[in-house]
Amino acid sequence: MKTRIIRIGNSQGIRIPKLYLQQTGLSEEVELDLQDNEIVIRRVGHPRQGWAEAFSAMSEQGDDQLLDKESGSQSGWDEAEWQW
Repeated sequence: MKTRIIRIGNSQGIRIPKLYLQQTGLSEEVELDLQDNEIVIRRVGHPRQGWAEAFSAMSEQGDDQLLDKESGSQSGWDEAEWQW
């Protein structure tokens, strides 16, 4: 589909047909990215999206161990003064 770049205040933009917005799930906030001289518009991802699945897969593979096992207690303060 061809469209024109239009002035919007001091900026410029394009009009995106409602059908395209519905089909892509785009809403008021989007992410813009430049890739090979093209502007890519994406839905805004949620922070930590997919983390639960990734952690579950790590657990199944036994890849969820602490990396700093030697540092059981950082200082005497941890043992003497910290209250759980």
